[in-house]
Amino acid sequence: MIKRLCLIGVGLIGGSLALSLRQKGRVEEVVGVDPDLANLQTAQQLGIIDRGHTSIQAGVENADWVVIATPVGVMPGIFSVLKPLWRDEVVYTDTGSTKSDVVEAVKQIFGEVPGNFVPGHPIAGAECSGARAANAELFVNRRVILSPLRSTHPEFLDRVEMLWKSTGAKVSLMDHQHHDEVLAATSHLPHVLAFVLTEMLGRKDEQQEIFQFAAGGFRDFTRIASSDPRMWLDICLANRREILPLIEQYREALGETAEIIANGEAGKLLALFTEAQAARQRFLDQLEK
Repeated sequence: MIKRLCLIGVGLIGGSLALSLRQKGRVEEVVGVDPDLANLQTAQQLGIIDRGHTSIQAGVENADWVVIATPVGVMPGIFSVLKPLWRDEVVYTDTGSTKSDVVEAVKQIFGEVPGNFVPGHPIAGAECSGARAANAELFVNRRVILSPLRSTHPEFLDRVEMLWKSTGAKVSLMDHQHHDEVLAATSHLPHVLAFVLTEMLGRKDEQQEIFQFAAGGFRDFTRIASSDPRMWLDICLANRREILPLIEQYREALGETAEIIANGEAGKLLALFTEAQAARQRFLDQLEK
């Protein structure tokens, strides 16, 4: 049982975690920390938190768990504030979408990664944001990746793993660098593509009324372009080393596909589409396991 959870960042992920833990009876008190006072008030009205603060110092007081659920770009500043307040008996973890930059920030601030900090990433995002988007069922059957280091104390890793499993999530352990490689391909690149396509067609829409006649395929493909732009700015800059080579590979693949279409090579185009369909089915099959 968590006596007092300090949630730094009361948005979709943090708020959903708090609601899930409340529903499961695993937390006595939730204290929210967020620079947006209106968001804190909303979170309290919705029963996500018991009280809120705009100050980290006030929020972490007497907490036995601290979960950092903010965009990764602001995490270095948060760790700097937390350093003089850090307590060895408290469990600290994060929910950032990139891990190498988080680990590096902690190393620079603390000199090493404390044994009671467990880097984590719940792969359960949505295009909505803020406390109102919180959902107690968000993590059910979703993946959560934990990226412990050699300095991570097994006891704290076990506690964070059990926390996420209690929400209904499936927990995997993965090296932080490998995490960033995998997520660049499966999450970060698709978001970049959705943002770029939507922005490009948005400019055309001003003259050609494209959106008026867009069908379900456009809606499905571009859904993630409704995600928080600030959060994805941070993710793309933090993981650009992994994202940029993938953008180049995609550029080359588009060029090859353009040539196939220009040359009218029906057999090659059908083979490409068929293989893509089979690959997506393999993905769907894995989701059911």
